[in-house]
Amino acid sequence: MSSSPISQAVFNQVPDLVDYNLYGCDPVLHDALAVAGADWHADQLARFGAKLGQPHTLALGALANRYPPELRTHSRTGERIDSVEFHPSWHALLSLLRSQGLHALPWISPQPGVWAARTAGYFLQAQIESGSLCPTTMTFAAIPVLQKETTLFASLGPKLYARQHDPRDLPWPDKASMLIGMGMTERQGGSDLRANTSVAVPVTGGGRGGEYRLNGHKWFFSAPMCDAHLVVARLGNANDGPICCFFVPRWRPDGSKNAVEILRLKDKLGNRSNSSCEVEFRDAYAVLIGEEGRGIPTIIEMATHTRLDCVIGSAALIRQAFVQALHHGRHRQAFGRLLVDQPLMRNVLTDLALESEAATWLMMRLSSAFEDADSDPLQAAWKRIITPAAKFWVCKRALEVTGEAMEIWGGNGYVEEGPMARLYREAPVNSIWEGSGNVMCLDVLRAFQREPDGTALLLADLADGAAGEPRLLAALRALEPLLHQPGELLQANARRLAQALVLLAQAVLLRHHGQPASAELFIASRFDGGMPTGHGRVLGTLALDSLATTQAILDGNWR
Repeated sequence: MSSSPISQAVFNQVPDLVDYNLYGCDPVLHDALAVAGADWHADQLARFGAKLGQPHTLALGALANRYPPELRTHSRTGERIDSVEFHPSWHALLSLLRSQGLHALPWISPQPGVWAARTAGYFLQAQIESGSLCPTTMTFAAIPVLQKETTLFASLGPKLYARQHDPRDLPWPDKASMLIGMGMTERQGGSDLRANTSVAVPVTGGGRGGEYRLNGHKWFFSAPMCDAHLVVARLGNANDGPICCFFVPRWRPDGSKNAVEILRLKDKLGNRSNSSCEVEFRDAYAVLIGEEGRGIPTIIEMATHTRLDCVIGSAALIRQAFVQALHHGRHRQAFGRLLVDQPLMRNVLTDLALESEAATWLMMRLSSAFEDADSDPLQAAWKRIITPAAKFWVCKRALEVTGEAMEIWGGNGYVEEGPMARLYREAPVNSIWEGSGNVMCLDVLRAFQREPDGTALLLADLADGAAGEPRLLAALRALEPLLHQPGELLQANARRLAQALVLLAQAVLLRHHGQPASAELFIASRFDGGMPTGHGRVLGTLALDSLATTQAILDGNWR
């Protein structure tokens, strides 16, 4: 006598978060867009947010990371091709980014609030997939550098501004659009670009816009299938030649492939959909851009814009981690109650919401600063001083938040079938790329020391924002002795200074633009005795006197 198998009912498992509007469910982004004067872009963001939340779009991110790029150095018949092949999902993601103008919106549609509009769109797609942001960001950051090369940019401009993605591997003049990458670091130097040894020599007379032959290597060469890269190298002598910046296309003007040989793709922890590689230059064709000997300042201008995108990308990871954690808490039961209704879990979720809200306001404020920096000294100070501090802090918080959100999911968060493992693996890259935490904090010190007028404007602006709030005023006063420490001691405390500066900025923004409950709880939890309490603090340690406050904050961050 046979018996039928026992059916195992599945219950108390959380459904996938799909068919939701990433913009429509984000009240904080709505408010920040209006404050930045960019609510003219709200309808477009609503349409884009709905598309991003569709199952098909969400699947693109998973597919692009499940099937990473593959290197083919040679053709079947032995020709050197140095080609990287991608899953179709990669190109679909780049097409989405390009369609929204996220590679060039401030220059495609210049108008008040356009930087914030671009930031909001980038923030939305960054919640879906991170690797495809890399070539988009580098292209965005290269545009203001290349605009100064008027003859070259006359041809490049239409390709850079185009809203369609062209995946074909052709010389850039033959394509509908193009992408720009960058090559800075070498194996012996890393962040120390003055240790670079790659060499360029002029073919004819040289000079700005002249042709050079480039030899050497790059240890990290981002997105090698970009149509051109901005590369730093020494002029004439590997030991002490002046460092210059060069435009290095994938194809030579005669239509032959340029001599940029891909040695291998990096096997990275995260950001796996994006190809990073090691290359060697073997008499590669290159064009000098910028002033001779000013290669580092030229490339750093590009890096300033990429650092903004690191802040936005990390804020997006924080946002998505919070949303996934709250969605899980609203559907998963333990010990007879939904997780979201349990007081300790409510504390953790509320703390995640505060991190997300503060990061969102900060990235939007920085976007406005970038828009007006050329005409307003205060905005220039926000751009110059707060950007590296924000990159240090927000990127670090993404590491903490994604780990905490994964823990909320429990074992289901630790497996690759769900979204949390990929979020966690993505989190470190923004903290490392374009200058690690120490590099950013030292850059904050340099900005304070070299731009005293901007420093005074910024501190006065923060003082105005802190007026009437003793805890913030005390924190601001505590910055003064840090700024006046002797050299090596000041450097040793650079992280503490950058942390204090960012938390002050976030608190001021929340106080004047955020939910009152969020502002009060953020200040109470992040400040103690005049200095921020970031050291040693874990999420979920808010001092609560009412769970009603947590409900208001959670509802105010995701509806």
